[in-house]
Amino acid sequence: MRVHTYLFFEGRCAEAMLFYKEALGARLEKLLLNRDNPRPPPRGMLPPDTEDKVLHASFRIGDTLVLASDGLCRNPLSFLGFSLALNVADAAEAERVHAALSEGGMVQMPLGKTFWSPCFGMVADKFGVTWMISADN
Repeated sequence: MRVHTYLFFEGRCAEAMLFYKEALGARLEKLLLNRDNPRPPPRGMLPPDTEDKVLHASFRIGDTLVLASDGLCRNPLSFLGFSLALNVADAAEAERVHAALSEGGMVQMPLGKTFWSPCFGMVADKFGVTWMISADN
């Protein structure tokens, strides 16, 4: 049994995939658009002009598989009640990733030493996804 994170970007999924590729070195594994669906959803379920929106995507950050979609493209973008915890090799990588993810986003906790990590910080990226970045000891 496995559990995967599935993020809904409400129309900004392709943009998010590019951002995570640049910021984190994410590798896109699969990208299906709404127009690729052999069984289109019932009429009115999706807003007009969403055939080029992402029905399903999968990408890897390191060894971790993350799933994503544009969802129904109707709701405001909102990621509440969870954070993605990103462990990196050292403080230098933590600083690079923290800076990259905070571009257009908001630093929630600057990087600093904690009792569990030589370098830990939190940032909400420009899509509102919260990341907890921790350098290994």
